[in-house]
Amino acid sequence: MTDTITGLEIARKVLRIEAAAILGLVERINGDFERAVQLLFGCRGRVIVTGMGKSGLICRKIAATFSSTGTSAWFLHPAEAIHGDLGAIREDDVVLAVSYSGETDELTRLLESIRRIGARLIALTGDSSSTLARAADVTLDCGIATEACPLNLVPTASTTAALAMGDALAMTLLVRKGFREEQFASLHPGGKIGRRLMRVEHVMHAGDAAPVVQSTTVMPDVFHEMSSKRLGMTCVVDDERRLVGVFTDGDLRRLFTRVPNVLALTAGEAMTPRPITIARDVLAVEALKVMETHKITAVVVVDEQRFVQGVVQVHDLWRTQMF
Repeated sequence: MTDTITGLEIARKVLRIEAAAILGLVERINGDFERAVQLLFGCRGRVIVTGMGKSGLICRKIAATFSSTGTSAWFLHPAEAIHGDLGAIREDDVVLAVSYSGETDELTRLLESIRRIGARLIALTGDSSSTLARAADVTLDCGIATEACPLNLVPTASTTAALAMGDALAMTLLVRKGFREEQFASLHPGGKIGRRLMRVEHVMHAGDAAPVVQSTTVMPDVFHEMSSKRLGMTCVVDDERRLVGVFTDGDLRRLFTRVPNVLALTAGEAMTPRPITIARDVLAVEALKVMETHKITAVVVVDEQRFVQGVVQVHDLWRTQMF
């Protein structure tokens, strides 16, 4: 039991130290941070993120975050760079170098080459007087009071601080660039995030797959259209093919309770007028909210003139496994 309690206390202490390391960065968001963001915003090439060891792993994540939010970024291993990969850095690039000591040999050996190539340099370091910091165009101080390691040796709080500063840069740049949901969706076509940002136009039944009848269509033909398209409903359009209503399985059940001869009706006489509609560029998740709010299982997609573009059914959204 004593070992368990000790272990829990160690874990809590680690989290407190790492949380303090991040909070300590808040007061350092100043002019240097703004200059770093401006360098990244004005970058005409790519952001090259580089670091060794544990810092290198953090660099990979920072590069991935930039790339996923509209900024072209690559991780460059500094040891590989000094053995032939320097060609990856170009004059119009910005290099983001991460080293807590600022004296990592593989990184300091790159500094002269970065200057010769003409790329700009941003340093994330815990020592503002280090070789890396002095060589950088902008230095962001990521210093910490102590590592979360009980021996104060293993990079823990320092790598957490560097990661958080990288996230702060990426998110500030995201807003500065006006990065939008649809751009994020285009960069994340797979996975749950991509599916949640999917547009209605990508899941709707369009063209011949959309059930459509005219308001003058007789009920036997309406039933045939609903049965063949298998969506439990059909759109009803006027002579100009603009949407005027919908007819659903629910409408049919209600008709049978009050109309003696359902087959004698036309679609226009049996339909529900002024149905709920959405546009094709609406997020699929928003379409689901519309259906849940109005307690319907399908919604018609129309353009600005109310011409039918397609139909989205609730089962189509669930099959995408967005949630």
